[in-house]
Amino acid sequence: MAAMDSSNPYSLNSKQVADATRRLLHERGITLEEIAELVMILQKKYYPSLTMEECIHNVDAVLSKREVQNAVLTGIQLDILAEQGKLDPPLQEMLANDEGLYGVDEVLAFSIVNVYGSIGFTNYGYIDKLKPGVLERLNDKNSGKVHTFLDDIVGAVAAAASSRIAHRKQAEREIELYGSTEELPKE
Repeated sequence: MAAMDSSNPYSLNSKQVADATRRLLHERGITLEEIAELVMILQKKYYPSLTMEECIHNVDAVLSKREVQNAVLTGIQLDILAEQGKLDPPLQEMLANDEGLYGVDEVLAFSIVNVYGSIGFTNYGYIDKLKPGVLERLNDKNSGKVHTFLDDIVGAVAAAASSRIAHRKQAEREIELYGSTEELPKE
């Protein structure tokens, strides 16, 4: 481990991390609206009055979490390095070809979906299997881009935002039923 230079101590800057996350997503051609469309696919059946604005708001909230930002930054950087051919074999070949037995991309995605509880896992599994919208584009192996991690990251952000919506809608229902969360039955 490298020694820390005491004249230049490490300083965490949350705004820089958040900005870098959004910048990298943008540079890789991902918009909040595309992720929100996935959220709508996941939640519209359960909440017919759900709006795209709500979906975008929840995607934005998920992307504001540091744990999510860490996963996004890590995954995109690995995709970029693979695209540039800068990884050692056999990792280079596994990422460049989105090797089916390489599951670390899904493991990284799980760190995102887990932020809002276990419902995120089912949302993620469903959207990952279906691959609608932006996920279909990211899975196109003829694009010349490596999205081994990004497709799973985008699906995970959508799944987490969907879970966030489900938790909040449940809380709203309980407030309607009981008047406030303080009066909720204890289990």
